[in-house]
Amino acid sequence: MAGASLLAQVLLFADLDEAELEALATLLRHRRYGKGEVIFREGDAGASLFIIEEGRVKLAICSPEGNEVILDVLEPRDFFGELALLDGGPRSADAVALDACSLHGLQRPDFIRFLGQHPEATARLLATMSHRLRRTTNQLHDVAFLDVPSRLARVLLKLAQDATDALGAHEAFAATPFRLTQGQIAALVGTTRESVNKWLGFYERHGLIRREEGAVTVLEPKQLEKYAS
Repeated sequence: MAGASLLAQVLLFADLDEAELEALATLLRHRRYGKGEVIFREGDAGASLFIIEEGRVKLAICSPEGNEVILDVLEPRDFFGELALLDGGPRSADAVALDACSLHGLQRPDFIRFLGQHPEATARLLATMSHRLRRTTNQLHDVAFLDVPSRLARVLLKLAQDATDALGAHEAFAATPFRLTQGQIAALVGTTRESVNKWLGFYERHGLIRREEGAVTVLEPKQLEKYAS
């Protein structure tokens, strides 16, 4: 996929005309990362905003004891790394390739110049950052006030919807499989792998999800939503 074509599908750049997309695409730096490869670590200096062309990226934080909490799993056409570019501070989380990834980086001076020239993009960026902050706040709320099966149901619904969106499907929800290990799902839910395995089995026995060949498919989102509250 050409850089300009990719940019046209990213919310942040949706209002640019063809000439602007082509000009911005010349500033992108293409990078590839293998599955499990670290893109950047929490505390690193922020030099680039990244746009995902292929693959998935997890954003996570780790405790000093090595316990991981996954903040988000990003799909193609998502972008990340913008926070450090805006405030000039260090990276606020780890970014790790969940699959073999094709990314495009936009350097900080080019990104800041772009925002200055396109104030409408600044508004969309703030909306995206607000959405991510709300999601993090909701995660904290869920861990504090919801039990494991409720938290797991919410995570499964979110992952299934993200997988649907990544395909560009027009439906509000489609039975799109997604691939994460039980350990990764546990890190999103904030519990143990054993607990996730137990409740995945429960939802599967009730016909709400299907597990096969390492993939999970949500079959009955409306029914699963009843467990998510």
